[in-house]
Amino acid sequence: MKFKTFVASMVTVSTALVLAACGNNSNSSDTEAKTLNLSTTAPLDTIDISKSTGYGQTGNVFESFYRLGKNGKPTAGLAKSETVSKDGKTWTFKLRNAKWSNGDPITAQDFVYSWRRSLNPKTASPYSYLFSGIKNADEVASGKLKPSAIGISALNKNTVVVKLNKPIAYFKVLMAYPLFGPQNEKVVKKYGKKYATKAEYQVYSGPFKIKGWNGTNDTWSFVKNNQYWDKKVVKLNKINYQVVKSNNTGYQMYQQGKLDLTPLSSEQVKNLKSNKDFTTYPYSLVRFLMYNFKDSNSVNRKALNNRNIRLALSLSIDRNIVTKKVLGNGSTLPTGFVATDLAHNPSNGTDFAKEQAVKNTVDYNPTLAKKYWKQGLKEIGEKQLTFNLLSSNDEADSEQLTQYLQSQWTKELKGIKINVTNVPDKSTTSRAQEGDFDIYLSHWGGDFNDPMTFMQIPKTGTSYNYGKWSNSNYDQLVKNASNRDANNVDKRWSDLVSAAKVVNKEQAITPIYQQTTAYLQKPQVHGVIHNTAGTQWNYKYASVD
Repeated sequence: MKFKTFVASMVTVSTALVLAACGNNSNSSDTEAKTLNLSTTAPLDTIDISKSTGYGQTGNVFESFYRLGKNGKPTAGLAKSETVSKDGKTWTFKLRNAKWSNGDPITAQDFVYSWRRSLNPKTASPYSYLFSGIKNADEVASGKLKPSAIGISALNKNTVVVKLNKPIAYFKVLMAYPLFGPQNEKVVKKYGKKYATKAEYQVYSGPFKIKGWNGTNDTWSFVKNNQYWDKKVVKLNKINYQVVKSNNTGYQMYQQGKLDLTPLSSEQVKNLKSNKDFTTYPYSLVRFLMYNFKDSNSVNRKALNNRNIRLALSLSIDRNIVTKKVLGNGSTLPTGFVATDLAHNPSNGTDFAKEQAVKNTVDYNPTLAKKYWKQGLKEIGEKQLTFNLLSSNDEADSEQLTQYLQSQWTKELKGIKINVTNVPDKSTTSRAQEGDFDIYLSHWGGDFNDPMTFMQIPKTGTSYNYGKWSNSNYDQLVKNASNRDANNVDKRWSDLVSAAKVVNKEQAITPIYQQTTAYLQKPQVHGVIHNTAGTQWNYKYASVD
């Protein structure tokens, strides 16, 4: 899975597909009163769950064993029950009597087919790595074994058995992700290459089905799926989507009653904070700096491998200025590289983000920064350094953020020079993968509500570890959490906290802020479930006064 492609898709999920609300004037018809009018910054790229890079919108038309409910907790989905073996490595799901939107029964074999299709290298699923830990999944994804070898089987038409290589503590949450949902083999084969290229070339398992999407158009709708197993609780008849590329246009449409929720730019936030419709939605996305520990420039390689240099760069950043003035959109201060409000201690409910914090690593402390900088330069035998800062100009805040970093570092650290390279996403991804950078302004958004969704980034040898940082202590702690302590919730938690502290103490990754997006939302809307990770927006219970 391409690191930049993934995170870019998650940003789209958090800023564009977040549009969830509703409202119409009092003389609307009953049908109109049950309609949500939403916007998005770009057309849907695919409705093929095997090929999707995000499910912020389509989590409402596709369902897996569970759905993601409030506070990131899995709730009832296509499975009516599950049992887990004592060793945590075998899960047995009993399916409820559910149907596809075309009336076909949803069977255990639909899950088996879907997983095999997603893991088949020919499908090139961008999220295939999320199957890792399921028996033979890695070998199937790499082409070493046939898709039939993956550890999923249909015991009968209503029973799915999943075999794991090892216990996965967050497996139930993972099974709420539409990626792990069923696919109708008959429909896939019927449409062939046309499958999922238009709304009518697909069938749906969730509360809604798609109408009017042809692959490229700027408007489409979700309509109530009357074959859905729990249709009685679905109050909305329709959700209208429209591509709106400008926040100013979105605001005007909101004022005209054409949109029921619209994201705000930093400038709009400043002017509309006191508006009664103003609201914010956080997201488990952390913007951070990656350092190139294998830099081709020998001087910079020495510098970036020096902890004092990295600490100096981090402690020079005034994150209060970044969040309040540079961004001004409600984004928050990070405590480390794992997002706040993602996961909580199973024993006492403390936020993981609070437990991972290491003093004097992400604070603004220019005095200490200068001390570390001077010490670092002395240790590597240099008096000045020139770094190239790489970022994507497809990100809304990249230009302001890179300008701030360039200015701030130059002001605080004597002898530093920063050259900024803001290039399109594709070029950024390519350069990052090739290690063609000194410092990389990147980010990561959580797939599921567990620290492990972030822990994979700094592991030795992972494809997302573009900076090639490697620490045996970190690797061992993560390995313990995934293996030896996987079935002991307290020990596993302790392993992960200790691992995060290693990264934060070393500043192997320097977090800058955690994303929050501000909106105007009509007050008539109720029951929209928002989560900070995974399928963020759940409209199953949404209603309008």
